[in-house]
Amino acid sequence: MDLTGATWRKSSRSAQTNDCVEVATNLPGVVGLRDSKDPAGPALTIDPGSWRSFLVSLQR
Repeated sequence: MDLTGATWRKSSRSAQTNDCVEVATNLPGVVGLRDSKDPAGPALTIDPGSWRSFLVSLQR
């Protein structure tokens, strides 16, 4: 999948470290995830429904 138009962001809680996951939610029909230490490396993609379910599970 082409992720060149992705706008990547990371949690404000990560402060000034690069040891976190970046998320791109601006792509149609997919959420992108990548390691902030390796932005040119591989990225995972999941459907938005699964991403929402994952976020809800973290709040429990």
